[in-house]
Amino acid sequence: MSAKIKKLVWIFGLALIAANVFLIFGCKHQSERTLPIVITNIPVKKIQKSEEIPVANSNLVQSNPTKNDLNKSEFSSAALRNTALKQNLGWAFGGKSQKGWYLYHPLICRLIGIETEADNNDFAEALARWQKSVGLPPHGILDEATLAVIVTMWQSNRLKKRGEAQPNELQIGSIADFYDVSRPDELRQVERETYAAYKKMIMAAIADKSLNLADNGKDELAPGEKFLKIVSAFRSKNYQAQLRIASPNSGRAGLAVNSPHFTGRALDIYVGGEPVSTQDGNRLVQINTPVYRWLVKNAGKFGFKPYFYEPWHWEYAPE
Repeated sequence: MSAKIKKLVWIFGLALIAANVFLIFGCKHQSERTLPIVITNIPVKKIQKSEEIPVANSNLVQSNPTKNDLNKSEFSSAALRNTALKQNLGWAFGGKSQKGWYLYHPLICRLIGIETEADNNDFAEALARWQKSVGLPPHGILDEATLAVIVTMWQSNRLKKRGEAQPNELQIGSIADFYDVSRPDELRQVERETYAAYKKMIMAAIADKSLNLADNGKDELAPGEKFLKIVSAFRSKNYQAQLRIASPNSGRAGLAVNSPHFTGRALDIYVGGEPVSTQDGNRLVQINTPVYRWLVKNAGKFGFKPYFYEPWHWEYAPE
């Protein structure tokens, strides 16, 4: 073979190799660049009541070779994001658009085990610990994915069975325990165990002098005291249907078709403002009252779980 032919073969071989390299790496780069991001369901670990939440750490940031935790600058960055998202995160619940999670801040603090503002580094650090404990990326930011898991957990703690209570399961509550003293007997019915738990909770609230609740000297709220009195308890299915007709724009988040009030184990309790208005401004008033903050911290001791969307709504669902 002549030298000229050998040179041509050599050049052709180089060109062929270069083409293969381009095809392999070029196509790989193109496919990685254009692959869509797929969000999958994140498995959530159920936390037992007695289980201790582990200390948060992250495999995204290593601030110390021997400790895989988010560093202070990372928590500062997360705190800045939380400050914005608290007011502006867009999401939906019950067929209604929501903005921010500021109305649920007290419940969130209770869940993650801290009592501080969202713009605080300590909030981000506590949130990161909680995120890690339930299998979420522990970045300390309360974004839409984290909020979705939180709401799911809150909702999972609510009453499961919502069949209508039988007459022998109900008792008529004392008019002294109700917000509206003109409320008729049939609208003052409460499931028996629930009513007993409510009475114990009221005794504890009266004993907490920081709430400054007026009482009648018999471990009961005074006639003139409005806070923590029952606004609504048991509702029949027919009565609930009438309420939905009267308030057609309340949506699923407001007046449920399959209401927990059917059981007699759901209580609407007065915590301030308009008793049962879901307007954001009204709920903002309610979540900042001392009695609501007290319920967030203490209602669980008596078996009551919150419906996060309505600050006044508490369901008797003991462990």
